[in-house]
Amino acid sequence: MCSGGGSTPKVEKAPVAPAIVAPIEADSTAAAAGDLERRRRQAASGRSDTILTGGLGLSDPARTGGKQALGQ
Repeated sequence: MCSGGGSTPKVEKAPVAPAIVAPIEADSTAAAAGDLERRRRQAASGRSDTILTGGLGLSDPARTGGKQALGQ
């Protein structure tokens, strides 16, 4: 229980949130230039970066037998 004078404190109203503003869209020429640069870099890297075998797979049998020290 409150042992005060019995009056209630004044409560201020909550501030109103500012209006939501839509983001400004990027210039379409800048987006097109970015896409062109991305495609250019992708084409320059080629397919050899990710393909490690031919269409028929590996021709050598796997080397799984025998013990071997690391680095040899």
